[in-house]
Amino acid sequence: MSPSKEVSTLIKQGFIPDHFHHQDPSFSPSRSPLMSSPRPLPGPPPPVPASSSPTANGYGANAGAGSRPTLYEMMSHEQQHHANLHTQRARILRVLSAAPFRNSVLNNGFKNDGEDGTPGGVNGGVNLGLLDSSDVRLTVVSRDGFRVSMDVHRRVLAEKSRYFAAKLGNEMGGFSGPGAVEVEISECDDVEVYVEVVIMMYADDLRRKLIGEGVTQVLGLLKVSSAVSYDEGVAACLDYLEAVPWSNDEEEKVISQLRQLHLHDSAEEILTRVSAETSTSVRADEVFLRLLTGVLQAKDDKARREMKILISRLLKEDKTDHSNRLDVSRDTLYSLCHRCLSSLVLSLSEATGVDDGKRDRDRGSLMAEIARAADNMHWVVEILIQKNAGEDFVKLWSDQKELAILHSKIPTVYRHEISRITAQLCIAIGRGQVLVPKDTRLSLLSTWLEALYEDYSWMRRASSKTLDKKLIEDGLGQTILTLPLAQQQAIMLNWFDRFLNKGDDCPNIQRAFEIWWRRAFTRLDAGEPNDSQRQITLSRYPS
Repeated sequence: MSPSKEVSTLIKQGFIPDHFHHQDPSFSPSRSPLMSSPRPLPGPPPPVPASSSPTANGYGANAGAGSRPTLYEMMSHEQQHHANLHTQRARILRVLSAAPFRNSVLNNGFKNDGEDGTPGGVNGGVNLGLLDSSDVRLTVVSRDGFRVSMDVHRRVLAEKSRYFAAKLGNEMGGFSGPGAVEVEISECDDVEVYVEVVIMMYADDLRRKLIGEGVTQVLGLLKVSSAVSYDEGVAACLDYLEAVPWSNDEEEKVISQLRQLHLHDSAEEILTRVSAETSTSVRADEVFLRLLTGVLQAKDDKARREMKILISRLLKEDKTDHSNRLDVSRDTLYSLCHRCLSSLVLSLSEATGVDDGKRDRDRGSLMAEIARAADNMHWVVEILIQKNAGEDFVKLWSDQKELAILHSKIPTVYRHEISRITAQLCIAIGRGQVLVPKDTRLSLLSTWLEALYEDYSWMRRASSKTLDKKLIEDGLGQTILTLPLAQQQAIMLNWFDRFLNKGDDCPNIQRAFEIWWRRAFTRLDAGEPNDSQRQITLSRYPS
């Protein structure tokens, strides 16, 4: 059976409506018959159409240019088309049910009158006598040929819309009566929005009429109101958008729409919600300093933890947003680092007198203060590393000889949080997030590696839920492996002895030990004939 006969058979059996095979010309804006009128008028230029899509014909991605749709695709498309038409008709009928004009025709004879033939509703806003003398038939046509015709009033359109005032005033002359002139607006994105804008022109209180509408719906009304130069409608939509809250998605739509419409001062007033006219990097940095300082000095520990997490997340988001030109400055972060260092030195100095009988403060509060100061430092350093600005801090931390001496004089239970900072820097160096000279890397380990070894067991027990043991061990091992081979050897031999005595209370850097071993005893340099020429080089352990 040929394709044409197969389609004809399905039409006869009721599977495909006959008008799909022989499409009704009333669905096409260019082929629909116009009402008798003296001088039909063109409609306003429609909003910019959406970009074309490979699936614009509605038959799916497999139906390329020039290809013929399958029978299944034709049937599915027809069913979807009818479902969409039914939904669209129902929505527009609801809108037209409150329209203050009569005889509104909706696509092939559907009217906004009730099913029993009673006229549609009427609301306030115009002289009721005017309703019986409609003199303009306004037709709105969608891209797929869906049509809505409304018998409306020249006086209302001309008073509310500068576009209609110019067109109707120049062309209509002395004609009056039903259907005196016809205006057609074609290729509309959303027929329903055009109908709503026309109904808005009849309303007394636009502010009240927009109450309960969504932001997306009002943006559509704003777009059409702007297209037909309906200034009151534009102003009402802008007032609505200025007064209501926006979701994240709505915010992006509002910003995009207002910038596309070029409404200038009225729109800029609304956009002050998302952009400050006089913001500068200096003023922003002052705000950042206040926020970060507030977190470091917070009295409520729970609130402090929550705000640390929030601010850290926001700063990470800023790093990925290349359009963000404002950021917390390096100077601000390092000023906070020095404050934290001063607090640590003061706390440890007080702690050294605890075992000498100085009981000005109880041990619990002293331990909490040291842990808090160390945690503050850890947080600021984390931000520095995220901002690729941690190099100077590695040098600063390596030079804290006085702090390291104080650290060694107090019990591990008080001080172990401080070694988290050293571990944090080793992780960053091992990942390549912080680039510092080998002298600085060696100085860091010379000053703080012994303290890290001593505190490791307490770090592991006290922070078992938050401490990533493997991450610290990998970072430490990688940092050691960046040093010259002789210095690697001195550190590895010292670790070997310590690990045999401490076991799990010592960082397990066996993987780095294996790499050092192969470098020192297995791998041959290009100029060496065999292993017999290689010798162990002795070096003093960093101190």
